[in-house]
Amino acid sequence: MNRTPKFRWGVIGPGEIATGFAEAMKWVDDGEIVAVASRSAERAEAFGDRFGIPARYGDYASLAADPDVDVVYVATPQSRHCQDTLDLLRAGKHVLCEKPFAMDADEARKMAEEARNRGLFLMEAIWSRFLPAYRSLAEVLAEGRIGDPLLVEADFGFRMPVRPDHRLFDPALGGGALLDLGIYPVQLCSLVLGEVERVTTDGVIGSTGVDEQVAALLRHSGGGLGVVKAAIRTGMACTARISGTDGWIDLPAFMHCPDALTVTTRAGAEHIDGSYEGNGLRFEIAEVHRCLTRSLTESPVITLDETIALATTLDAIRAGIE
Repeated sequence: MNRTPKFRWGVIGPGEIATGFAEAMKWVDDGEIVAVASRSAERAEAFGDRFGIPARYGDYASLAADPDVDVVYVATPQSRHCQDTLDLLRAGKHVLCEKPFAMDADEARKMAEEARNRGLFLMEAIWSRFLPAYRSLAEVLAEGRIGDPLLVEADFGFRMPVRPDHRLFDPALGGGALLDLGIYPVQLCSLVLGEVERVTTDGVIGSTGVDEQVAALLRHSGGGLGVVKAAIRTGMACTARISGTDGWIDLPAFMHCPDALTVTTRAGAEHIDGSYEGNGLRFEIAEVHRCLTRSLTESPVITLDETIALATTLDAIRAGIE
């Protein structure tokens, strides 16, 4: 007999990332997508047809009011993340909000405060943190295998043609390299080195008004340094290295979703496999289910305090290039 899935999901913003999310749900046993909403009823219908989703809405408020939805994945443009998340929380829904969580730290704080006041689950969807390779990375660091980590170098960038109508080139939609791509190197620095106390940065603003290339030096409170780069008009290696007192860890391309990592110490180099089947978004879905099962309103892997700190760092980087 088929068991009814425990967690009933809604999706708002059925674009490319939501498509990946729906594909990932096929690899999760205890959840299903029961509703989808778009500002275009036609898009909602098409997404629903593709993934067999029974409820389709041409506005977000209708999904928020659906009593059959427990938790909602927010996949709208980042310029909408704050208001969409607030509306869903006020309707009593748990929320997984796609990264970047918000346009700035003020928005992030409002979202976190609303969730905490209502006792609802809220998490930024930084899927990297839940991938097998990142889990192995956390274990290697916790075991002290490279000693004290002192330096993180990470970049994420590619060259795409200037398209003023594309969200990455639209300032009103939170376009640019920093928010969309820079979040990945910055979150790695946060994971490894902790709190950021000072930021030095520079970048290039393109013809459409968004940052097309950015580089930043992060000074962390424990004395570590983070060197991060992001670009939408410059191809980059998209790799990362974490250097410590007794060795280093290499994350291959793409550093935000590697399928392995290499740990090098005086004893030699060890390759750690982090490959997996299916869509990698499945692991963050599993984390949401784990937290909800345990009545947790935040994930200990990526807390709301860290999400606010990440937004604060991104604000400081942006201030240096505007």
